[in-house]
Formats: sequence, structure tokens, C-alpha cells
Amino acid sequence: MRNWIKISLLLAALCISLAATAQVDKGEEYYANKDYANAVKCFTQAAEQGDAEAQFNLGYCYYNGQGVAQNYTEAVKWYRKAAVQGYAKAQILLGLCYYEGQGVTQNYNEAVTWFCKAAEQGNADAQYYLGECYYNGQGLTRDYTEAVMWYRKAAVQGLAEAQFNLGLLYANGQGVAQDYTKAVKWFRNPAEQGLAEAQCNLGVCYEKGKGVNQDAREAVQWYRKAAEQGYVQAQYNLGYCYGQGLGVAKDYNEAAKWIRKAAEQGLAGAQYSLGNYYAVGQGVGQDCNEAVQWYCKAAEQGYVPAQYNLGVCYYQGLGVEKNYNIAVKWFRKAAEQSYDKAQLTLGICYYFGYGVEKDLDRAKYWFQKAADQGNEDAIEALQEF
Repeated sequence: MRNWIKISLLLAALCISLAATAQVDKGEEYYANKDYANAVKCFTQAAEQGDAEAQFNLGYCYYNGQGVAQNYTEAVKWYRKAAVQGYAKAQILLGLCYYEGQGVTQNYNEAVTWFCKAAEQGNADAQYYLGECYYNGQGLTRDYTEAVMWYRKAAVQGLAEAQFNLGLLYANGQGVAQDYTKAVKWFRNPAEQGLAEAQCNLGVCYEKGKGVNQDAREAVQWYRKAAEQGYVQAQYNLGYCYGQGLGVAKDYNEAAKWIRKAAEQGLAGAQYSLGNYYAVGQGVGQDCNEAVQWYCKAAEQGYVPAQYNLGVCYYQGLGVEKNYNIAVKWFRKAAEQSYDKAQLTLGICYYFGYGVEKDLDRAKYWFQKAADQGNEDAIEALQEF
């Protein structure tokens, strides 16, 4: 009799499971056709019967606001139900919710716990995120060697982001001996898959001849691929190549075009370079007012050469009204960051009393700072003392 009861229960469970699976399949069909409301209905029915895949799918819909109002708390609830059943995708996304603090209080330790569970099942995304946690020291002690191990596990499965990060660790010698040849190897595959960061870094390797034979034309090709995706550093690097005639014919118009794209995304070095183009009229009409605007943007981000050039504009009255006080302010910021030209010029300001009270001791101090860096004008200025 007991055996018949067990068999009956097993058959009932099997029927429930089959029904749930059918609901999941139907829901996924609705989802593929972007009928999210009906997809949610199907996922809910199966999820309430305990189907892990349905619970994950329902959580995903709540997370993205598809077929239901977006609700991170509900997403976490359903991710958790699937995760405790060992569903790796749910474990990853539950970990990410803890990592980002979405639907739960941010908790890196909990994030790591869930990433570990999925990573141990061989899930490449989880292995990548676990590598990130080791690299950044989030939820566990920073350990580059462990980061390398987990990135590698994900990389050999073809995950582009993990391959790129593994390449960076080889390039920087973090957790492994520095090896540009291996860095290039790991950059190349994600670059060919279209990962902009990898394309840009592979371009740098070709430009500098690190891990590959130096080839400026090849560098330009990779920079262009990344730049056309809007990757800011590649846009700047491509502009630089056009400005220098590196791997392409020198073309200041193209240089200014790409540098502007990077500058408008807030890259300080590009803002400074665009300021220089406006200051001398290369690739754009000469416009000292525009030069000052771009120098200012870069200077406010702490970019030292821009701070110095902005000081020069105020010192000479280029694009702005001459103002020694403001000039000294910017010279000082750059000088305090060991920029020898700024140290020299600040010394001159103290020597003549431009924007500051005349002070020969302070003048000598700044001349000496610049001279210590080999600035020949500063060395000559010190002879006055």
C-alpha cells in the first residue's frame, strides 16, 4: 500500500512539473514575441508551483519592468526562490542585486556568496564577477592571483569581458608576471568580438610595439573600430594619430573631429588638446575664447597642462581679460603638482609681483623646484640670486 502511495505522489509531482514546464515554454514564447503581460501570467503560474526557471524569468520581468511595474524587491524575491534551488542564472542576478544594492541593502559579502555558488557550477558570468570581487577587494580580501584564476576560468569559456580583464592583468603584471604577448593574446579575441575596450587596448599594443611588432596602421584600425562605438579613449587616440600622422596621413580636421568627440564626453586630455587646436587654429578656426573654454573644462578636472595653459591665457589676456590673480591661481595648482613650466612661471610672478606680493624668497623657491626637474630657464633664473 505504501508503495502505491509513493508512486501516486511521484506521478502527481511529475504531472505538476510537466504542467509547470509547459507554462514556462508558453511564457517564453510570449516573451520572445514581446507579449510581456501574458508571459508574466505564464511564469507566475509555473513559479508558484516551484519551477526554478519560471521563478527566475518572473524575477527578470520584475527587474526590467516587462509585463509588470518595475520592482527590484519583487525581482529579488523570485531570484532568491530560484537561487536556493541551485539555478545558476538566478544566483548570479541575486548576487548582482546585492552588489548594486537593488531591491536589497548593498552587501558585497552576500554578493560573493551567490557568485561563488554559480561559479562553482561552471557559470562563466559568475566566474567573471567573482574575479571582479577579488580584483576590487569587494566582499573578500583583494587578491590579484585569485582574480586571475577566476577570470581565466571564464575566459576559456569565451566570455569577452573576462578575456579582456585577463589581458589587462598580464599587461599590468597583476597576479601574474607581466607579459605583453599574453596580454595581446587575450585582448585579440574580445576585440574581434567587438568589445571596444579590448579594441582600444589592442591598438595601444600595436602603437607601442608591446607584445606585437610595432604597427601604427594596425593601431589606427583598432582605434577606429572602438572609436566608432563611442569609446572615448579610442576617439582621443585616433585623433592623436591623425594629428601626428601616425599610421595615417596627417589631417588636422580629422584630428579635431575625433578629439572633439572625446572632449564632449568629458575626457580631460581631449579637452586640453582641443583647446590647443583652437589656440593655434589647427583643424578648427583659431578662437582663443573657445580655447579658454576647453582649457577650463580640463583644468577643473585637475588636468595639469590645462591648468598651466589656462593660467597663461589669464596672464597674457588671451581669450579672457588679463588677470594676474587668476593666472597665479592656476599656475599654483599646476606647480603644486610638479609641473615645471608652472613652477617657473609662478616664480616669475613672485619675482615681479604679478598677481602676488613681490617675494624674492618665494620666487627662488619655485625657480629651484623647476630647476630640480632640469628646466633650463629656471636654472638660468637662479643665477640672478
